[in-house]
Amino acid sequence: MSETLDARGLKCPLPVLKAKKALKPLAAGDTLTVIATDPSAPKDFEEFCAATGYGLVENRAEGEDFIIIVRKA
Repeated sequence: MSETLDARGLKCPLPVLKAKKALKPLAAGDTLTVIATDPSAPKDFEEFCAATGYGLVENRAEGEDFIIIVRKA
């Protein structure tokens, strides 16, 4: 299963906090795609995944948006 979280316009730490909440009901192996505009989001999600054990599947810029895909462990 895959879910999407629109975190555009939110500043650190809100994208990560909202992603953490959105990941809770997901099963292991499910993914969450986060769309963010905060320039610190890519680094924040690298650190979040390293700390939680979640997998960082993708972390790329697309225009003004950052597309971050996290796989729940």
